[in-house]
Amino acid sequence: MLTGKQKRHLRSLAHHLDPIFQVGKGGVNDQLIIHIQEALERRELIKVSILNNCFDDRYEIADELASGAGAELVQVIGKVIILYKESKEHKTIELP
Repeated sequence: MLTGKQKRHLRSLAHHLDPIFQVGKGGVNDQLIIHIQEALERRELIKVSILNNCFDDRYEIADELASGAGAELVQVIGKVIILYKESKEHKTIELP
């Protein structure tokens, strides 16, 4: 579980990142979760955007992605989700 200070630090790091995954009308599926797990192992911090044709609740999507990938939900702002998971092999982010 991340503290408020850690989330604030991760939000500042994620500010300049571009979303690398998109959730569309198909919603969340197993393939998307597998790709997010792989990306989190390499990058530790990613953004996921929700397209306008996706009518599912954005908070439910964020919870599904975070729990499926074993990641921490940093923030949901608008249609963008920020996820963090500490990497085992490629650790670059030091949390305060």
